[in-house]
Amino acid sequence: MTGAPARAYRLLGPDGTPYLSPLPGTLGGHRRGRLYGRLDCPSAARVLARGGYVRERVFFADEATAVAAGYRPCAVCLPEEYRRWKAGQSEDPS
Repeated sequence: MTGAPARAYRLLGPDGTPYLSPLPGTLGGHRRGRLYGRLDCPSAARVLARGGYVRERVFFADEATAVAAGYRPCAVCLPEEYRRWKAGQSEDPS
């Protein structure tokens, strides 16, 4: 008798390409909004409870991967990371 196959989780890599992982993601995100946050984010939980967000939901192994894929931190559940990101957006590149 063989055991049940290991669960595979669909995550996004640093280039934004989905891949299967034996480990679940540590962060969730929204594809169209290009943002990421904690899996227990109260803002995302409210939207998910209303039935929204599900089709656009993505997952990341870690913050570095989310950033490399072009996503920004959530202002609600990652306020410090969001402030740093926002400050970087307002800097003059010239």
